[in-house]
Amino acid sequence: MGLIQDLYAAHKDNQTFLHTRFGLGGDVLKPYMEKLDRWLWPDVLRNQDISVAKAKQAISSYRKAVGEPAGLAELMVSFCESAAGFSNDVGYQDEGYFDALVNMFEQALKATCQLSAGDRDALIARLDRVRTISHNFGYGVGDDMDDLLAKYVRT
Repeated sequence: MGLIQDLYAAHKDNQTFLHTRFGLGGDVLKPYMEKLDRWLWPDVLRNQDISVAKAKQAISSYRKAVGEPAGLAELMVSFCESAAGFSNDVGYQDEGYFDALVNMFEQALKATCQLSAGDRDALIARLDRVRTISHNFGYGVGDDMDDLLAKYVRT
């Protein structure tokens, strides 16, 4: 018990992991969503950095803590929404960032298609909005998303 207390006190990430694993507190996705927003939609007025790797780490940490499929799909869709929203809002143009967005879009589609229809439909609608926004970016991002949506979602 002392070891767990020490781990809990040592770092906020450990606290988040334990809260998520044991379902403590309110919304277990909230700390992971906050990390996604921080690293994918930084405050440009405060010169905050962008880090796709740290945003992906938030999803990986959730997967290790619980890995619940609906939660993972939600985080992946939120990743796409944040990345696309930031690029659209501030005109951010970075090919590596867009590659990560398209890659996560495909992962989100794969994860979402495994869910029940009730959970799946709302997430697919959100991904479709991301796809629509992404046609503003160039680099073929929107076209790649069109192809992926057609591949994974049969209408």
